[in-house]
Amino acid sequence: MSKNYVLAIYHRFQKFPFGQQLFSLYAARRAPYFQSISPLVTSLKENYCECLIKKRKKVTNHIGTVHVIAICNGMELAMGFMAEASIPKHLRWIPKGMQVDYTAKAASDVRCIAKVNPEQWQVGELVVPIEALDTDGVCVVRGSITLWVTEKPQRDEKPPAS
Repeated sequence: MSKNYVLAIYHRFQKFPFGQQLFSLYAARRAPYFQSISPLVTSLKENYCECLIKKRKKVTNHIGTVHVIAICNGMELAMGFMAEASIPKHLRWIPKGMQVDYTAKAASDVRCIAKVNPEQWQVGELVVPIEALDTDGVCVVRGSITLWVTEKPQRDEKPPAS
């Protein structure tokens, strides 16, 4: 599989000092809702993405832990970039649903991870496992995001102008 546009942009940013931060700012501007968690995409490759949510006041809840909705946003971001960096060119995807279990309190920064196997990219439903780990490696949220994967419509070629 040739490198796609998301991976090309990611690798272009990695050549600069603070490349991960620059890519993450760029990415959050492309999908503005993600700016609310100030994500840092720390790893992006085919079939894998990891992002970091720093524990800051703006993402904490009333008990001082990282709010689970902020974590869900991070997991959705990781899944979305993983999907865009991985899906074969003839396919497209749209999220269909998300299921999560809160397994522990997130009292530290959180790493959100989405990964699939390459052979899973087929027409139909694709269940993407997602997890969020604290700085000690404890899973604080585990779940899945179901994608609906379809063929891209064939583009009609226009006849040459006479």
